[in-house]
Amino acid sequence: MWDGIWTNARIATMVPGGAPYGAVEGAALATQGGRIAAVMPMADLPAPPAALATTVTDAGGRWITPGLIDCHTHLVHAGDRAGEFEQRLLGATYEEIARAGGGIRSTVAATRAADEETLIAQADRRLAALCAEGVTVVEVKSGYGLDPETERRMLRAARALERRRPVTVRTTFLGAHALPAEYEGRPDAYIDAVCTQMLPAIAAEGLADAVDAFCEGIGFTVAQTERVFLAARRHGLPVKLHAEQLSDLGGAALAARYGALSADHLEHLSPEGAAAMAAAGTVAVLLPGAYYTLRDTTPPPVATLRRLGVPMAVATDCNPGTSPIASLLTVLNMACILFRLTPEEALAGATRHAARALGMADSHGTLEAGKAADFVLWDIGRPAELVCRIGPNPCAGVVRAGVPVSRGCAVTP
Repeated sequence: MWDGIWTNARIATMVPGGAPYGAVEGAALATQGGRIAAVMPMADLPAPPAALATTVTDAGGRWITPGLIDCHTHLVHAGDRAGEFEQRLLGATYEEIARAGGGIRSTVAATRAADEETLIAQADRRLAALCAEGVTVVEVKSGYGLDPETERRMLRAARALERRRPVTVRTTFLGAHALPAEYEGRPDAYIDAVCTQMLPAIAAEGLADAVDAFCEGIGFTVAQTERVFLAARRHGLPVKLHAEQLSDLGGAALAARYGALSADHLEHLSPEGAAAMAAAGTVAVLLPGAYYTLRDTTPPPVATLRRLGVPMAVATDCNPGTSPIASLLTVLNMACILFRLTPEEALAGATRHAARALGMADSHGTLEAGKAADFVLWDIGRPAELVCRIGPNPCAGVVRAGVPVSRGCAVTP
């Protein structure tokens, strides 16, 4: 009847509205054709497991969760910015480093100089760390090329990762990430290039699943960002936004007006911006790794987001400068300690809400019939252990599209 069945499990379905974590104790999970066929208590199985499925796997009482989703990363890049880490510790601010030619521009220079195979190989090492912790879906942004060829090269490299790892990759065009040196003093001309040259070529090749921008004082204005959103709309691509990280420019409200999948960072989000996101259904993607690395002291308004019912996703923001972190489990811990999320909110942020932030809520993020059979087995006593511990990896196995792809989650770079 089924391709496979996992028995004797405790399953955190992450379906809202019932038990904490959507938990089903003493449960079985069945798969068929790469999708979940059923999740039910063992007592409700209509026959012995061996009579119901081609393959039977005893989970041995382990917890099973949906595959984790890292919905905001910059995995594809070259170079490093460890020197800037030292500068910040000596008192330099993120803005000062950026205005002096460091920051994103530094990574742009290194990435432009790297060929596609180099970008793939370096990104694959970062992705291996994420996969080892049960990540089965990852979003990868461009934005370190800032010219037509390098942006396309980055997105091709991101797509290639899917052929090297058991992971689903969603790509985002982030051409409006920073102003390249050759456009110094001409930001509107650069936005013209993004909208009329880069984005049409990328859309024609099918290299991007969404379009992003950095709306900030050291990035682009609300008016310039809106031009990018309009261009994305012309090409049928959904939008998302780096918003309100360093100041409140009203980027989140703009994102909401365009039905953005998500607005990300949000440390300086206003009540009005949060209300606009709630009305539009835009997901708030919280990035505690950047908050931690930059030693920020203004956390996102989590209580307001919670009160308004704004879905809160959590992601690594893995990048070379402001969040050099390739551990989603560590970032979940940070979300609880630094932003006061509950463990259940944090895990929902890396499953159910992260799927929504990528436009994948219909197929991923919870364990229920009809969704992708992507799930992780964990050697833990309760789901909160995934969030409270830092260091030991409790991943006992990963299943993607109904097929076991790793046991013990040891993924070799």
